[in-house]
Amino acid sequence: MNGDFTLLNEWFKGVSVETVLTHFLQTYKGRIALASSCGAEDQVLTDMIVKIDPVAKIFTLDTGRLHEETYAVMDQTNKKYGIKVDVYCPLQSDVERLYQMQGINGFRESVENRKMCCQVRKIEPLRRALEGLDVWITGLRRAQSPTRETMQLIEWDEANSLIKLNPLIEWSEEQVWDYIKKNKVPYNALHTQGYPSIGCAPCTRAIREGEDIRAGRWWWENPEHKECGLHLKGN
Repeated sequence: MNGDFTLLNEWFKGVSVETVLTHFLQTYKGRIALASSCGAEDQVLTDMIVKIDPVAKIFTLDTGRLHEETYAVMDQTNKKYGIKVDVYCPLQSDVERLYQMQGINGFRESVENRKMCCQVRKIEPLRRALEGLDVWITGLRRAQSPTRETMQLIEWDEANSLIKLNPLIEWSEEQVWDYIKKNKVPYNALHTQGYPSIGCAPCTRAIREGEDIRAGRWWWENPEHKECGLHLKGN
């Protein structure tokens, strides 16, 4: 399996993002989807995907604790492109159990608690969203975090038993914003307030000048822990 992906990554090396997306959207039509957090990278991919295949599946996870600005850009995106992004929410019973175990904001008390919260609000809904798919598309970039430096354009996701496609893996932040401006792509207003990375409201803050772009995510934890579990190999 790893050898196959090594060859695939070599084959697509230096190929444009649009070409990569076109190949995978056509090859896996009906069995491929973009998982969007409504951040800048995912908005770029949404714009590209809709232009290639207007009926391609795009979904987002509503954890129940998102910023109002995130809901606003969801609405703007649906209206601009004439689509309906699929929304997956955590199971009510799981959220109620989570509150019983750790209270409202118990995720700040330990990494274990925070990961349990992410499990309920993100990972379980993601697994439902990915059912029946062969490929999921992400907006991951290597420059985003130390935990993402070794990620490749095309990978096998063992946790969900499908292909993970990271079309923007080589892009810089500047490339992302150049595309947004050139193509008038809707973006989350929090980006203009110092939020380069946006997740749940209680777990995301604006960053200070000179800080790493992921510094505002779970800022009370060490950098090597700053993943919710969606993109860690072997989960």
